[in-house]
Parts: sequence; structure tokens; C-alpha cells
Amino acid sequence: MARLIGLTGQTGAGKSHAAALFAQEGFAVLDCDRIARQVTQDGSGCLAALTEAFSPEILNPDGSLNRRRLGGMVFSDPALLERLNQVIFPFIRAEIDRQAARLAEEGASWILLDAPTLFESGADRQCEAVIAVTAPEGLRKARIMARDSISGEAASTRMKAQLSEGFFRTHADYLIENSSTEEELRRQVSQTVAALRGGGSAG
Repeated sequence: MARLIGLTGQTGAGKSHAAALFAQEGFAVLDCDRIARQVTQDGSGCLAALTEAFSPEILNPDGSLNRRRLGGMVFSDPALLERLNQVIFPFIRAEIDRQAARLAEEGASWILLDAPTLFESGADRQCEAVIAVTAPEGLRKARIMARDSISGEAASTRMKAQLSEGFFRTHADYLIENSSTEEELRRQVSQTVAALRGGGSAG
């Protein structure tokens, strides 16, 4: 039976980079950002529900979802962010179950769920264990600005919309601190993989 492991962390911590290293260790990776795009495709039930919740202003002229516009609405308003979560997360959890089952049927024994909103969505309850990637606030901010070509103010707004580092430290089963070199990140990933496969804890 396939074992589903959650990977999460604050934006800019380097979670996607860590996920790629887990893939090199033999994990099948489910990317929740990709799943979110799949469930909000044109004509989907999720997109219809989002349009009803936020108005047609979130749509492009061709009827597709304008993610930047929707993000601009919710990242600065906790109430709207909560509304978004309530609409989209049930669709995402159902798709996670479907894709994880397919991977298991194809022979995957370890599946990594790469999910920035793992806890907010409730998807952590679908996972056998949770890994959190952390990094210092200043480093995360610089990474976000470079990655998304946005201002420091916009990066800070995104960071404030997320759970605190303390939350991840107290709710995750394994921690990976991505504040050093590529070699150190790879070492921590390998150590975590060994702990998972051995049933122990990461040191």
C-alpha cells in the first residue's frame, strides 16, 4: 500500500526544491499547485463555485480564471482568503485522493504531497506524516521577490497571509531547514527519507 507523506512550509522556504530532491530519492510527487490549476479549469465545478463566491470579476475575457486578480483580492483580506479556502479545498482533497490512488495502482510505494496549504486545506489528515521546510524570514522574502518579480511589500503581504514558522515547527513530524547550501539541503532530505523508511525520527 502506498504511503502518502505531506510536504509543506512557508512561501520562499524552498519547498519545491526539496520536493525535487525527494523525487530523486524515489518518491512520486503530487504537486498541489498543479492540482489547484486542474480543478479550476474552464468549465469545472470548482470554477463555477469560485465565480459564484467572488463574482465574474475573477474571470478573464475567455472565461478562464484570472489567478493574479483573485490572489490580489484574497491575500490582503483574511475573510476573503477563508472564503476561497472553503470553496476550493474540498475539490483539491478529492483530486488528491484520485491521483494518489492512481499512483498507487501504478506501483508507487511512497507518494509526496507537495502542498503549501497542507494544514489549511485539511489535507494533512490524508497523510501518514508531515515534513515542513523552513528558512529565515529575510531569506524567504528575497527568494519570493526574485521568483515572482514582485515588490518587497507584495512579498510581505503574501508571507503574512500564511501560518507562522512556529506553527510548522510544532505541527510537522519532520523539519528541514533550508538556509544554507544545496549540499546541506540534500543531506537533510536524505536523512528524512532514511528516517521515514526506517520508521524513526529525523535528527
